[in-house]
Amino acid sequence: MLKLYNTLTRKKEAFKPLKGKHVNFFVCGPTTYDHSHIGHAKSYVQFDVIVRYLRYLGYDVFYLMNITDIDDKIIRRSQEENEDWKVIARKYEKSFIEDMKSIGVDSVNKYARATDYIKDIQSQVKRLIDKGVAYKISDGYYFDLTKFSDYGKLARRTKQHAEDGVSRIDEHKEKRNKGDFCLWKFSKENENSWKWVLGDGRPGWHIEDTSITEKEFGSQYDMHGGGIDLIFPHHEAEIAQMESISGKKPLVKYWLHTAFLKINNEKMSKSLKNFVTIKEALKTYDGKVLRFFFASNHYRTPVNFSYDVLEQSKSAVQRLEETLRSLKGKDNPSLIAKTKNEFFKHLNNDFDTPRALAVVFNFVREVNKKGGGKQSKALLLEIINLFGLQLDVHAEKIPSSLLQLAEKREAARKAKNWKEADILREKIAEKGYLVEDAADGFRIRKIA
Repeated sequence: MLKLYNTLTRKKEAFKPLKGKHVNFFVCGPTTYDHSHIGHAKSYVQFDVIVRYLRYLGYDVFYLMNITDIDDKIIRRSQEENEDWKVIARKYEKSFIEDMKSIGVDSVNKYARATDYIKDIQSQVKRLIDKGVAYKISDGYYFDLTKFSDYGKLARRTKQHAEDGVSRIDEHKEKRNKGDFCLWKFSKENENSWKWVLGDGRPGWHIEDTSITEKEFGSQYDMHGGGIDLIFPHHEAEIAQMESISGKKPLVKYWLHTAFLKINNEKMSKSLKNFVTIKEALKTYDGKVLRFFFASNHYRTPVNFSYDVLEQSKSAVQRLEETLRSLKGKDNPSLIAKTKNEFFKHLNNDFDTPRALAVVFNFVREVNKKGGGKQSKALLLEIINLFGLQLDVHAEKIPSSLLQLAEKREAARKAKNWKEADILREKIAEKGYLVEDAADGFRIRKIA
């Protein structure tokens, strides 16, 4: 049985969707004002693996991600570059989609642009006004936190902490309460806006997501994901808005949050200017290496980024590829059954990918020592596909001259002529290849 950690209840719970096997899953997407960094990649790869596993288990998952394509940051960037806001938003949306493809994130059913939901946003603001939980001041409509007694139930607090994401709660002397957040910002000179009978303007940040999810999923749905820095105030605001409108609780049954990616033990973020973009990382490492790095860490565990750990991930990926290319012996059915059982036991425990992959590499070590065949290969391919790893599993063409040397070495080894075997191994290494002993003979591969 699958169990997952629910931020709302602070405990692991058995997974049971609201309607049979159908799952509506929403994840907070990017604000498209710049290229995405590898901190974003961590979250999106890990949610991609989670969605893949849910589908593997037979759940019909509709995976929805928003695109914040109107925001203060986008407007500032458009002014800095003297370019229309929409050109900026579309430019970086395209960049984001390219990055996701590069790291194998392909499970999203729909990317929903906020600006495609303006009428839905206006409808929500109007209903909040009618219910008496929203009020008007000189620069827009705000949510009155005193009207929602459950505010803070997700974060277990009502005040912002240092690790929270940029709140985008506008400061204004006319606000009733310090934490009140803007729902609709009245139009300003040189800023884009939308016509509305209650005042031309543009949406606040928090209202975009609830308008999208209400339109696509209704007033309640199964799962919501995002970075841990979005719990407060962003996700608290989503809960306050939608539960005030619908009167139904909870807005979301299961809340999942990914931990930070850090550099030098500090949160990676654009505001701290200590980030590496996905595109920069891809100049040095293949997308499958980045993907393996993120997938091999538990989504709720902070990860400290370095190029050394990417080297380790690169070696792990190569090890998987080499094993898949070389499997040609006899299978061990009991080893396969044990591996499969332990692998899925860990994934069913809140998507524990590190322990699941440890089981996989124990299996790899065993089959490399004792051999494995079609069933072993099928199991590895099943797992690799589940993780979305696009590996090169085609056998590498080894020059015939090197194969002859390797065969001579194998003959020397069987004759226990260790000196001759070592000399031949060195000759092979000088050519840039490594020969490895195995239960079914030898394996030879190019040295990375």
